[in-house]
Amino acid sequence: MTDNSKIAISLATDKDRDRIYHLRHDVFGSELRQHSENESGILRDKLDDFNTYIIAKIDDDIVGFISITAPDKNLYSIDKYFDREELPFVANEGLYEMRILTVVKAHRGKPIALALMWGAFRWIQSNGGDSIMAIGKTDLLDMYVKLGFKAMNKTVQSGEVCFELLYGNVEVLNTFIETNYKQLFLKLEKQCDWNIGISFFKPANCYHGGSSFEAIGNEFDALHRKENIINADVLDAWFDPSPKVISALEAELKWISKTSPPTDSAGMAKCIAKYRGVKNENILPGAGSSDLIFMAFKEWLTRSSRVLILDPSYGEYAHILDKVIRCQVDRLELLKENKYAVDIEALISKAKECYDLIVLINPNSPTGQYLSKRQLETVLKQIPSTTRVWIDETYIEYVGKNNSLETYAAQSTNVIVCKSMSKVYGLSGLRAAYLCASPYQLETLQSVSPPWAVSLPAQYAAILALKDEEYYEKCYAETHILRDEFINELSKNYFVEVTPSVANYVLCHLPLDGPNAEFIIEKCRERGLYLRDVSNMGSHIGNHIIRIAIKDRDTNNQMLKILQEVLACVHA
Repeated sequence: MTDNSKIAISLATDKDRDRIYHLRHDVFGSELRQHSENESGILRDKLDDFNTYIIAKIDDDIVGFISITAPDKNLYSIDKYFDREELPFVANEGLYEMRILTVVKAHRGKPIALALMWGAFRWIQSNGGDSIMAIGKTDLLDMYVKLGFKAMNKTVQSGEVCFELLYGNVEVLNTFIETNYKQLFLKLEKQCDWNIGISFFKPANCYHGGSSFEAIGNEFDALHRKENIINADVLDAWFDPSPKVISALEAELKWISKTSPPTDSAGMAKCIAKYRGVKNENILPGAGSSDLIFMAFKEWLTRSSRVLILDPSYGEYAHILDKVIRCQVDRLELLKENKYAVDIEALISKAKECYDLIVLINPNSPTGQYLSKRQLETVLKQIPSTTRVWIDETYIEYVGKNNSLETYAAQSTNVIVCKSMSKVYGLSGLRAAYLCASPYQLETLQSVSPPWAVSLPAQYAAILALKDEEYYEKCYAETHILRDEFINELSKNYFVEVTPSVANYVLCHLPLDGPNAEFIIEKCRERGLYLRDVSNMGSHIGNHIIRIAIKDRDTNNQMLKILQEVLACVHA
C-alpha cells in the first residue's frame, strides 16, 4: 500500500462475504471479545442471508466493511437487545439499520470508517429510506454524533463491548452534513474510488421558478385558482400562441392526443430550417431547451472538462455543470455598475484559455442584456476551434431575429445555437426547442436523442407558429412597450433600481439596508404575486435582487399595486 492508494468503496460480492465473515471473527471475536472464538474462524448471523455489505479495499485487500439491513424482512439486529415497544422511534417501513462498522487494525486512523458510513448512508438514501438506526460502540459514539446521529440513551453490553443505540432522520442527516461538513466530504470523495452504483452525493434538483403551482395545485384539480395567481417568477409569454395555432390544435385535438408523433421530428426540423435559412441537417429538435442542455452536456463533458459561463446567468447551466457533471466551472463575472454588460475584451481573454465549452446566453437571463450579432461574431472568431461555444438564444426574437447566430453556427465547426420555442411563441406548456449547428456537432447527439422526444402537439404547434411571423412580431413590439411602461412606473415610485432590459423581464435591485428578496417575495406571494429570487443564479449577485416577468397591461398594473403595498409597508 502507498500513501496515494485510494479507498475503493464497492458492494460486496459472494466471494467478498467469505473474507468478511473471517474478518468479523478476527475483530469481534479474537480482538474485541464481543463474541466467542470458534474453530472455523467465521462469524456470521441470520441477517447475513439478506443484508447488504459495503466494503472498503486498498490495493485489492478488504480493509473494512459495514452492513445494511433493509426493513422489508422486518428483522433487525437490535431485536436481540430491545423490544420494539422500548424503542424511542417508530420501526416503520422506511427504517434501515446500519451495523458492524469495521476497519481492520492495520488501517485504522485513515478515513475508511467515514467512507463506509457515507456509503451506507447514500445507499439507504437512494433506496428510499427515511430513517436510520445503529448500535455504535460507545468509544466511537462521538463520530456518529458529529455526523448528526442522536444518541438514544439506551446502551447494551454484548460480550466485552458496550454499544449505544443511535438514530437519525435521513433528510435531517443530509442537511446537517451538507451544512457542516461539505468540504470534508468533498475531500473524502477525492480519496475514494467510488463504485456502489450511485453517486457520491445525492444529485441536487434543479431549481426554477414556477412556484405558483404550489398555489394552483400540480394535480390540476383546481385550475380556477390560476385566476388569482400572477406567475411572474417564470418567463412565459404574456401573449397567447398564434390564433392559427390554437384553432388548428382545437380542430385536431382528438387525433393529436392519441396519435404517436413522427419519431425524429423530421417535419419540424425541415420547417425550422426553411424559416431560419439553414439546411435540414443543421437542426436537431428537442422537448424544450432543458432536454437539449442535459442531453448534450452529459454527452460532451466529463468530470475533467473545463467550462466557462457568465455570472449571473440562467441557473440550469450552473446546476448541470456543478451538480450533475461536476466539472470545473469558471465564471465571467458581470458587474452591476456596468449594468451587467459582458466585457468583450475580458470574454475574449478568458476564452483563449482552452475551455472544452463556453456557454453564452444572449439575451442573458436574469440580466436582460445582450451582445449584438456583430459583437458576438467578433468574439467567436477569436475562440479556439477546439472549444465548443453554446449560445442560448431563448429570448433573441425580442431584439429581432436578425440578431440570431443560427446561420453562423450552421457554417461553423464549434458553435451551437440553442433555441427554445417556449417563451417567444407562447408554447411553454408544449415544450419545443431545437439546436442549430453543423452536422459535425449534431451527429452524436442525434444518435442519443430518444424517439418521440417532441410530442405531436408540440411539433404541430411549432410548425404553425413559425408560419405566423406577423402575429408574433406584433407581440414582441407590444412587449417592449409594456416593459418600458412597467420600468418607468417601478423606477419612479417603488424604492427600487431597475436594470434596463431588452427581453420580457426586468431585474430589480432592492435597497441593501432593507428587507432582502426572500422576504419581499414571500409578502408578494401572500397577495398572489409570484416573483423570482435570483440569488442562486450567480455567485456574487447577492440576495436583494428580484426578477419580474412582464405581463399584459392590466396584470402589470396589478403587480405594481402589490409591490407598492409591500414596499411601502416595509419602508414606512
